[in-house]
Amino acid sequence: RREQARLRAGVVEEDTEEWQKDPHFTGLERVGGVDLSYSKGDESRACASLVVLSYPALEVLYQDCRMVPVTAPYVAGFLAFREVPVLVEAVQRLQREEPQLQPQVLLVDGNGLLHPRGFGTACHLGVLTDLPCIGVAKKLLQVDGLVRDELHREQIRSLQRSGETFPLTGTSGKVLGMVLRSYNNSSKPLYVSVGHRVSLDTAVRLVRACCRFRIPEPIRQ
Repeated sequence: RREQARLRAGVVEEDTEEWQKDPHFTGLERVGGVDLSYSKGDESRACASLVVLSYPALEVLYQDCRMVPVTAPYVAGFLAFREVPVLVEAVQRLQREEPQLQPQVLLVDGNGLLHPRGFGTACHLGVLTDLPCIGVAKKLLQVDGLVRDELHREQIRSLQRSGETFPLTGTSGKVLGMVLRSYNNSSKPLYVSVGHRVSLDTAVRLVRACCRFRIPEPIRQ
């Protein structure tokens, strides 16, 4: 918890790059996606993936997928301590071997500020790499009074078209993220939250711009 709180102080919750302030993201050329997938029946091994796509064409420029040992146990609210070290290694490998392909922003399969202590995997990775990061989750993390109750399901049903959203406001009054219908043909939304060096509005716009299907292309790839 102390380490989380120390790193949490480094999170920047607003846009820091010129391309983020442009309605068409002019100047954005490379978008990365990261994910960790565990072996079925063996939580001690996982496949760590980092993919970099061109923007706006969303063509794969770089991919690094490798099986890695996972030594830290799973503890709710501390998942980043289990996953982020191998993702940081993947980013550092890219910076060493193909520095011209470094992503200008990372989409993370997980949460950012939408977390019990406001410091999910996307924040953790962002602070350690100092790259703009966005949390993109497939399920609602029930924190700060947010619950997947009938009201929440009703709000999801009200999202009729791709690009429609509603805010996730906790009982504290803080907006922790945004629910986004990312794809017309899927009624299952995404839960987008700020990771680091990006505003929530920019995060939602970029995630939507990267979706050919429900899951944004950098993470889907």
